[in-house]
Amino acid sequence: MTKKINSILEEVLKKIKPSQEELNVINGSLDDFLKKINKRIKVLKINVEVFVGGSFAKGTVIKKNYYDVDVFMRFDKKYDDSKISVLTKKLLLGLRGVSVVHGSRDYFRVKINSYFFIEVIPVIKVNKSSESRNITDLSYSHVKYINKKVKNKKVLDEIKIAKAFCYANNCYGAESYINGFSGYGLELLVYYYGSFLKFIRAVSTPKGVLSVKGDINTEGKINKKIVIDIEKYYRNKSVVLMDLNSSKLQSPIVLIDPTYKQRNVLAALSSETFEKFKKKCKKFLKNSSIKLFEVEKTDLDKIKKEAEKKKYEFVLIEAKTEKQEGDVAGSKLIKFYKHLNSEIEKFFEIKKKGFNYNGKKSARYFFVVKKRKDILIHGPNVNDKKNVLLFKKKHKNTFVKSKRICAKENIRFDINSFVESWKKKNKRKVKEMYIKLLGIVD
Repeated sequence: MTKKINSILEEVLKKIKPSQEELNVINGSLDDFLKKINKRIKVLKINVEVFVGGSFAKGTVIKKNYYDVDVFMRFDKKYDDSKISVLTKKLLLGLRGVSVVHGSRDYFRVKINSYFFIEVIPVIKVNKSSESRNITDLSYSHVKYINKKVKNKKVLDEIKIAKAFCYANNCYGAESYINGFSGYGLELLVYYYGSFLKFIRAVSTPKGVLSVKGDINTEGKINKKIVIDIEKYYRNKSVVLMDLNSSKLQSPIVLIDPTYKQRNVLAALSSETFEKFKKKCKKFLKNSSIKLFEVEKTDLDKIKKEAEKKKYEFVLIEAKTEKQEGDVAGSKLIKFYKHLNSEIEKFFEIKKKGFNYNGKKSARYFFVVKKRKDILIHGPNVNDKKNVLLFKKKHKNTFVKSKRICAKENIRFDINSFVESWKKKNKRKVKEMYIKLLGIVD
């Protein structure tokens, strides 16, 4: 079994490494860009250092349809937060393909060609992590830490494999519409466990509790939380959970940032994404296949035919927002998807569903449903005579349950009719959730 897995991982590694031709184009374009920026810095006499960050700087980049390289503008502490984005914009003046991305600090995207972008991110130069004003201020420390600790080519390759696995299974990215593993988080996890296989075997243990390299198991709720403290800043797991802010402890894994003990690197990881990831890990370990490293395309025709065969209903919906493409638009679209899901569940049993965000300003949702026979409608308390009478006028065959007047109603509409009716009745709600257009595609 181990032989088969190792053979698959070797094959995966060959496929996920960018070609030398791609790397040459990227490195050449990046060098050219950095020369122009450094020249502008001298002309404008701005106190700023430039450094390349992210996967490219750490040697953990994997093959994708397009690449983006993080270039950080490290401004002196004398500059206000409000000024560094403006100064970065000045440095980029005259360059083609520049667009602004709004956030806690505005940053910039420079399109070099159809498959290569440079993201220019302004940060403040800090001597201590505790002085950081924004999470991006820690990026320099993250690059330094990984480059210092992970010098073994084998471990770097294992990190690439882990990234490819998470990317293929939609678990890669801390964006709010994914709530997955960040690149830095995966780099630390693979370094901590030593390999991709050791990492996925650890998270596939019963109850998801890790008991390696000093991870402490205790009784009760605390035992359900995975805590990893690579630099051993804390005495034990209990101290970590007591010391960190509760908002940083919501994720199923608490990974203490080796460069800043007050930060959980995996704070964005949701329980839903983690459970999905664990299932994929177990599947790979039980029946290893290279297919688990390939992005699975949703075959809607097949799903629709299977639904018809089982006499279920199928609907494909498209939602559009005016919000900024990327994390902002994605978070609004998935929030609306979850809301619509809960509304559909009131009247239908959901057999299958899916969310596909195109990275821009729209997303598609599909639902395979089975109509419920009837629904229970809860009315007012039996002592509220006025509203009880109104409820009885509106509903037939009423009855009392737990001191409330109730009624059962048969469902006579299909999923398409429900979506159209719900959309009309909830125009205000749809608008409040920043959805500009909502319609049935199929």
